[in-house]
Amino acid sequence: MGQNLAAQFLLDPEVTFLNHGSFGACPRPVFEAYQRWQLKLERQPVAFLDPNRGLSGWMREAREALAEVVGADPDDIVGQTNATAALNIVAQSLPLQPGDEILTTDHEYAALEKTWAYVCRRTGAQVKVVPIPLPLTQEAQFTDTLLSGLTDRTRVVFLSHITSATALLFPIGRIVTEARARGIWSVIDGAHTPGHIPLDLDALGADFYAGNCHKWMMSPKGAGFLHVRRELQPMLNPLVISHGWTEDANQPGAKGPFGNSSFIDMLEMQGTRDPSAWLTVPAALEFTRQHDWATVARACRALVQDTAARVAALTGLPAFSSPDFCAPQMVSMPVPPCDPLLLQRSLMEHYGIEIPCFTWKAHTIVRVSAQGYNTAQEMDRLVTALTDLLPKLSAQA
Repeated sequence: MGQNLAAQFLLDPEVTFLNHGSFGACPRPVFEAYQRWQLKLERQPVAFLDPNRGLSGWMREAREALAEVVGADPDDIVGQTNATAALNIVAQSLPLQPGDEILTTDHEYAALEKTWAYVCRRTGAQVKVVPIPLPLTQEAQFTDTLLSGLTDRTRVVFLSHITSATALLFPIGRIVTEARARGIWSVIDGAHTPGHIPLDLDALGADFYAGNCHKWMMSPKGAGFLHVRRELQPMLNPLVISHGWTEDANQPGAKGPFGNSSFIDMLEMQGTRDPSAWLTVPAALEFTRQHDWATVARACRALVQDTAARVAALTGLPAFSSPDFCAPQMVSMPVPPCDPLLLQRSLMEHYGIEIPCFTWKAHTIVRVSAQGYNTAQEMDRLVTALTDLLPKLSAQA
């Protein structure tokens, strides 16, 4: 698997790349499709960027291709640069007031923690953080913990579907349903989810769900999306007012100036920018179909789970979750306390391994992620390197 698919990617062959989770990696044929869109743009930028001469239709084709694989209506999806940008639209549009609470966990992505802090400073709302007990081994353990944090002041439940630092797969279904029943908005950070686990957004029923296409779906960087339940779309305002906005944009059923709903036109038509990454999403999806990605993903899951078990045996430290609640192709492995930046630099400088090392709470973490270009030999290299480095660096801590 690794040798054959490695040739399909543009990654430096001198580097053992075990960090697909941070920014993804774009396969060669998908990147070539991306360059074709960019060349088309540069050959005739006026015609390309005119919504009425192709762009609006091309954007819709990408929405339709994505909607088919994430279980959604294409009219409920809008293309965005990334999940953080998409979630900022939501967070800064919600009509929060002083005393309102945003319920969240202690596993959320730092950029979004800052987003909600900014919103709270502006609105007077408050973030309420609920610690999730570890190791996570049962759905009820997660859901009941969150339910215990709900109050009559809770207006938003904000959750990662797959967490960044701890690489946990949160079982969010029951909490989303309960939030709807209580009139609480559910806002889901699905940055790591599309292309990583099966998605059915309509069945999930979250009010707002943002995802990245550049990570596990392997599109070029700069392709993400926002999915919003139809009846809530008029609530949103763009972060930038541009050509797609109209004065009645927040009225139910409002139409945009370029033939789409106001929701789509005001959020997608943002003036002069290169939409090529978003337009390449269909090519990325086609790549996965051509390469039987379900089989590839199963092999990657086996690689990271085996590696995590070997590192746990080396360190004697327990995992953050059972395998059922771990991201399929990404595992955060606790290691003995040491300087994570020094560990990361040593892995790269002495072993050629690109992998994130960081501190989360009291834990030093090495997060391994695998994609179709990785091999068992690369995982062996990581275990060998950690066996050598951890005793030395831990002694210095």
